[in-house]
Amino acid sequence: MLSEDRNILNRVVVIGSCSVDFVTYAPRLPKPGETLHGHKFTTSFGGKGANQCVAAAKLGANSYIISRLGDDQWGQKYKEYLKEIGVDVTHASITSNSSTGIAQIVVAENGENQIVIVPGANNLLCSNDVKEAENLIKSADVIVAQLETPLESTMAAFKLSKGIRILNAAPARKDIENILPYCSILCINESEASLLADFAVNVSNAPLAINKLLETGCETVIITLGDKGAIFSSKNDKRCFHVFCESVIPVDTTGAGDAFVGALATYLVNRKNYPMHQIVGAACQVATISVTTEGTQNSYPTNFDAFNKQYRYVELE
Repeated sequence: MLSEDRNILNRVVVIGSCSVDFVTYAPRLPKPGETLHGHKFTTSFGGKGANQCVAAAKLGANSYIISRLGDDQWGQKYKEYLKEIGVDVTHASITSNSSTGIAQIVVAENGENQIVIVPGANNLLCSNDVKEAENLIKSADVIVAQLETPLESTMAAFKLSKGIRILNAAPARKDIENILPYCSILCINESEASLLADFAVNVSNAPLAINKLLETGCETVIITLGDKGAIFSSKNDKRCFHVFCESVIPVDTTGAGDAFVGALATYLVNRKNYPMHQIVGAACQVATISVTTEGTQNSYPTNFDAFNKQYRYVELE
């Protein structure tokens, strides 16, 4: 269990999903209709909301989760596990007559993955859950959300929040224009950016996508680029920066984006005096470390000092 000697004023609140990951490891990803022989199977805790919350907790953030779990064999186990990790689970509710969310994941030898999720209790997270956590949300320094739970609950939480509001718009969907003006930071990968910007986004045209997305009302846009780092810009500073990350041989990329988001939320609170390009670089470093180990939450570093070096960046024209 992590140290409980944390600044109670520095609160990272995650509203989102909890799922159990059933992970199969195979030489490559199967083609449609194809059956492959795998070489390993594991069961672990996941879900984008919990992943991000655990990543933050393991980095020393005072982390809270607002979520729904099923009343099956996994719900209470997951809640107890989160508590052991150091996450406050006061608002992680066990839901009657519902299954805990699950994710079926295939991981290839090159680190690529395919994921199918069954939301279960995650689909029942609602504005009443947000209302019950109103005081917590209002006192949070950062609130983090994704798109694996109903958008109405995220919208309600963002409207209450007085702190930084991070939306990780994943899994990708297009009907989120109403929440974007409430986002302090919109954090997305290339495929999610492509859907929202209406063109195929890559490193060379990411600044165009960012400028287009800033027009939707969010204050800052970050596009993560996997092993190429991340590119970001904001309304208040029109400059666009590309932050690079360390090159590694990936073992399992599952949950790397969640590691980035959890680290970003943590460092915006605990390292707020650092320039944004270094905060983004540090979050990239945490995500990079996560892909060098099999698994999701277990791959996230604990009490890791990501600010013991300078991260390379360039200002884009």
